[in-house]
Amino acid sequence: METVYIETTIPSLYFDERTDAKTVARREWTRNWWDNHRQNYRLVTGTPVIEELSRGNHLRKAEKLRLMEEVEVLPVMETAVQAVEVYVERYVMPCDPSGDAAHLALASVHKCDYLLTWNCAHLANANKVGHIRTVNALLGLHVPQLVTPLELAGEEDDAT
Repeated sequence: METVYIETTIPSLYFDERTDAKTVARREWTRNWWDNHRQNYRLVTGTPVIEELSRGNHLRKAEKLRLMEEVEVLPVMETAVQAVEVYVERYVMPCDPSGDAAHLALASVHKCDYLLTWNCAHLANANKVGHIRTVNALLGLHVPQLVTPLELAGEEDDAT
């Protein structure tokens, strides 16, 4: 069974209540994948996701955390900590070591097949994939496929 690393934007978008067209579409695609496709995969996440969801006072916080209760939390290994440092040094990821770099490092070190995210600026971004591949090759790490729920569900966008 293929492994999917669930990044913070997935539970966040699942419960997002904004009404702009982009958010509504992402919420529906997220819910579709979560409700109809997740059972086809082994779901994992990292403590950075749980920590991000636990911080602050945001709408539907308890529901977001509850959604993640049955998702396996991967252990943070020294290799992942070192990878985060290299990602930041080589400008692969932003400087926040508990954010995008940590998600990529955990998914890479644990050889996840996919990293599921709506973060298209730093993770699911075709312009970054080559840089990520190069750095992970230098580190001897696996490169997960960086995808959105729409891509992983394998369904076509109705707009096309």
